[in-house]
Amino acid sequence: MDYVSIETATPLTSEILPITPPEATLTLTTKPSLRIPKDVIRTSLKASTIDSVFATVYSLGTSGILLSNFLIELDANPVVFGMLSSIPMLVNLIQPLGAYLSERTTSRFQYSMWIFGTARFLWLILFIGVILFNWGSFSSQQLKILTLSILLLTNLLGGLGSPSWLSWLAMIVPRRLRGRYFGLRNSAASLTNLICVPLAGLLVSHWYGGTIQGFGIVLLISILFGFLSLGCQYFKVDVNPQLQNAISYAGRNAIAQPPQTTKVSHIAEPTTTSEITPPQNESPSIWKNSNFLMFLFYFGCWMLAVNISSPFFNLYMLDTLNLDVSWVTLYGSLQAGANLLMLILWGKLADKIGNQRILIIIGILVALTPLLWLGIGADTWGVWIWFPLLHLLLGGLWAAVDLCNNNIQLSIAPIKNQSIYFAIASAVAGASGALGTTIGSIIAQFPQYGGLFAVFILSTGLRLVALVPLFFVQEPGK
Repeated sequence: MDYVSIETATPLTSEILPITPPEATLTLTTKPSLRIPKDVIRTSLKASTIDSVFATVYSLGTSGILLSNFLIELDANPVVFGMLSSIPMLVNLIQPLGAYLSERTTSRFQYSMWIFGTARFLWLILFIGVILFNWGSFSSQQLKILTLSILLLTNLLGGLGSPSWLSWLAMIVPRRLRGRYFGLRNSAASLTNLICVPLAGLLVSHWYGGTIQGFGIVLLISILFGFLSLGCQYFKVDVNPQLQNAISYAGRNAIAQPPQTTKVSHIAEPTTTSEITPPQNESPSIWKNSNFLMFLFYFGCWMLAVNISSPFFNLYMLDTLNLDVSWVTLYGSLQAGANLLMLILWGKLADKIGNQRILIIIGILVALTPLLWLGIGADTWGVWIWFPLLHLLLGGLWAAVDLCNNNIQLSIAPIKNQSIYFAIASAVAGASGALGTTIGSIIAQFPQYGGLFAVFILSTGLRLVALVPLFFVQEPGK
């Protein structure tokens, strides 16, 4: 049988271990290594990649440009628009609770089904609200409140589920393949965006019943694909959080469990063996892990600086310049296309030179991009040349930033209580990002103080400052 050998380290080196199903043999010797069948990893990673494609379609109607345009059609002001962006970030404060709850379960798979399945069903309420609005039973104000309420509830559930999901994925993906795999996975999602976003924008813009009714159709399609994405979890090897944490202790068996109906049928039924050498050191507590705290400081500052301006680029195009939503979705697809082309390149480069170096170099360029929005109008030059080129640039640069931020976080977080580390990072990023969006929305409300132009300039300066702590973050293995 083919096996893949993945070198692991003690918790102090913060390397992430994949997990093997009960039918396979697990051996940890004096040089810690984990041997699991290649086909078990391959099946799980394929399922995760397909999941990302379906989840991307799900996000079309539940976030992003189309949801923003939906609220603008309901006459939402910049504060409401800011809430649309800040709610998904602010609710990340609940992620530590989600990590705490998930670590007391015995199945990542079952926990994911309950949390994310409930969130999918809640979006059906908004679809019903759109129907009632078209029948005249709902006012635009009521529909705005319902939209923000559903957004809040579903993102609260997402906050409870995200740490467990990320920890589950981190245990499946071999560390040495992490850059390439996430590059490929994100490329699949970007390709889906490239195809589906402009099609969805055209559907909303040209639907015979109006843009709001068209959004309702896109929302229903998105929800259906959301359930399909949940179905992909069924084919991923399950992980028991109790046993995952036991890896850090001597004499404990660290074995993953596949979902009850997902057996690795080609593997014989040998007696499962497990030999674990006691680790030399226990992983430090979160608040004594200076490297992780420095990463938190960088990540929080970066998210604050980015979100002062990032949510308002679409508002600038849709409201200030009054561009049709089909144009904005077309630009979004160009950005997704550039993201797609560059992700695999960034993934391979990150595996070679490290994520930190890429984040510093590309981060400087990303910090300057808000200045490129200044002075752009809805004339021929802006619509046909400048906006397309700008979105292509943004897609290529953000592919590196998103991928490397994710990878360096996975590298720094120790194995034990891994989901708690992810939850704290998300909570800090969410709170600071929401604060940034709030600051940006307040400034955007007052044209006499510069409005959106002041927002873009302030964001540039703060992004450059936020990169300073990154120089002091130590990436394991680099």
